[in-house]
Amino acid sequence: MKIVLAALIAALLACPAYAAEPVCFNVATEKKLSGAAKSGFIKKCVRERCQADATEKKLAGAARNSFSAKCMAEGLEPYCSEQAARKKLAGAAKNSFMKKCRSGN
Repeated sequence: MKIVLAALIAALLACPAYAAEPVCFNVATEKKLSGAAKSGFIKKCVRERCQADATEKKLAGAARNSFSAKCMAEGLEPYCSEQAARKKLAGAAKNSFMKKCRSGN
């Protein structure tokens, strides 16, 4: 567990896109959400933050879609990694799970 926590902290410090996302995780924890409710809340929160960033940057069309997809993937990375570790996934199963999870679906 310490290794996962250290990896999450390193990821947060390495990429500025992750900087705002702990807010979503903290709010979900404060609301005592778990399971599908927590997952749905975090994905919605990250999606809204990405849309707000795209609007702030005045992006439109393909640029907005590309930015939003990348932002979602980066914003959900810590959550998805945590879930994959909890499920003890490895190899192709982990890759498939991570791809789907980072897409926000």
